[in-house]
Amino acid sequence: MKRILTMAAMLSLGFATMADAAGMDGQWARGDGNAKVRIAPCGSNICATNTWIKPGTPSEKAGDILTMTIKPVSNGEYSGTAFDPQRNMTYKISVSVKGDTMTTRGCVLAGLLCKDVNWARIN
Repeated sequence: MKRILTMAAMLSLGFATMADAAGMDGQWARGDGNAKVRIAPCGSNICATNTWIKPGTPSEKAGDILTMTIKPVSNGEYSGTAFDPQRNMTYKISVSVKGDTMTTRGCVLAGLLCKDVNWARIN
């Protein structure tokens, strides 16, 4: 379950327009230091792709992708779903972007079990 929540919280993004996604595009490092991801458009959605995973982390691997379909709810705040094809699971997700910091919240079990993850932009 922890792995599922980590992937869900990992990133969450998929927007109504690509202009909305501009603030999230790029490289991000997870706050625990165990992962780095690249956020970029993928078709009409946004994908978060693991580009680096700390050695010895058994539940994730480089190349894992989360496909997000989200919409803005206010300035820098987004909400929607994220699909994890590696696990064939869809999560509720929310994202808050403030400059070079981002917080993602992934939820499973109808929103009863959630996890927040902090991110820092890599320049």
